[in-house]
Amino acid sequence: MAKPVVAIVGRPNVGKSTLFNRIVGARIAIVEDMPGVTRDRLYQDAEWRGQEFTLVDTGGLDFAEDVITSQIRKQAELAIKEADAVLFVVDAREGVTALDEEVARSLRKTDKPVLLVANKVEQFDKIPYYEFYQLGLGEPIPVSAAEGLNTGDLLDELVALLPPQEEDPYPPDTVRIAVIGRPNVGKSSLVNAILGEERVIVSNIPGTTRDAIDTPFERNGKNYVIIDTAGMRRRNRIDLPAERYSVVRALRAIDRCDVVLMVIDATEGVAEQDKKIVGYAHEKGKAIVLTVNKWDLIEKDDKTMNKFDKKIREELSFLDYAPTLYISALTKQRLPKVLETVDYAVDEASKRVATADLNNLIREATQTTPPPGDKHKKLKIFYATQGGVKPPTFILFVNEPELMHFSYRRYLENKIREAYGFTGTPIRFFLRKREAQN
Repeated sequence: MAKPVVAIVGRPNVGKSTLFNRIVGARIAIVEDMPGVTRDRLYQDAEWRGQEFTLVDTGGLDFAEDVITSQIRKQAELAIKEADAVLFVVDAREGVTALDEEVARSLRKTDKPVLLVANKVEQFDKIPYYEFYQLGLGEPIPVSAAEGLNTGDLLDELVALLPPQEEDPYPPDTVRIAVIGRPNVGKSSLVNAILGEERVIVSNIPGTTRDAIDTPFERNGKNYVIIDTAGMRRRNRIDLPAERYSVVRALRAIDRCDVVLMVIDATEGVAEQDKKIVGYAHEKGKAIVLTVNKWDLIEKDDKTMNKFDKKIREELSFLDYAPTLYISALTKQRLPKVLETVDYAVDEASKRVATADLNNLIREATQTTPPPGDKHKKLKIFYATQGGVKPPTFILFVNEPELMHFSYRRYLENKIREAYGFTGTPIRFFLRKREAQN
């Protein structure tokens, strides 16, 4: 389900990104460090006292260096529109500035909850942060994001203001498909082709679809919801401030889907922004189907598809498990394959391996290629079990978790895939330390 969204706003250099990193730091640290994934830390899940939310760092949104008052105001207005709550950060050392007052004017007009955060307070009895009362946003909460002082109290107040997560309106067996990709790659055309009707506006103007549009439908007795997201545009190509926040909607769509249809324009190939978009879906453990659209526009011979496939695999090396479809939403070429592959990927992401079979496989793998070690110790895997699905998650009980090199983890993943498939879904490993049993 979609999590509440919290936006951090404020003028430059007040410590927005520091506060962002402080709040999400623990979550970032546990994300598997997968080479080849381009990460964008503007958006990150956080959790406090059992309440999960998505934090948005507007400070990382790359406004031009010559930031002017109107841009700061628009930034705050957009955050208000998209977020469920707002953290307005000010610099307690500098005191109230004209830009602070400009942002506060926008925030006072909203009915969304706003917390005023006075940052850079290391000695609570020395800095007169109470002058920020004049901004008309209630009592300032003093913190030091850099030192982590009072951030717990801030988070206590924040989670008390967040709305409860919405109830799921769809039947429990519904497959949720998020259609993602850069603007003008044919997402809306693909959605219309799957649905068989013109439900989504199609235009050759990039960014036409601003909101994520949910359309439930049924096919062959199965329930689906297809989510057409706004295109994620490369940041240096964004003309309208609203385009920046369309990315938030797309990320929320990924959060609540079962499978991602990553649409790539065959005439343009894989772009850097594609890696960021699908890298987010990969990190979230979503099933992924790479869908190369506009294949009808490519001049082909008998080697074209193989060449294109090789290039995609090079660009998206961390997605070697994801199937690739070459389609045309316009001509309906290979269109029936889309839902077939979606169903297959979701089934694979839900697959379970019996514990005895898994341990036999791990034993054979470690005998064929012994685990790594350092001068004093070798990695030992005592026991393995599957802890969850969507994505398939395997718990390995080992003597020293830090001895598990990425390359050996990858080796084990490949062995599991050789035996059980798991096509279209990432695989997760969690290492638990356990002493050897006598």
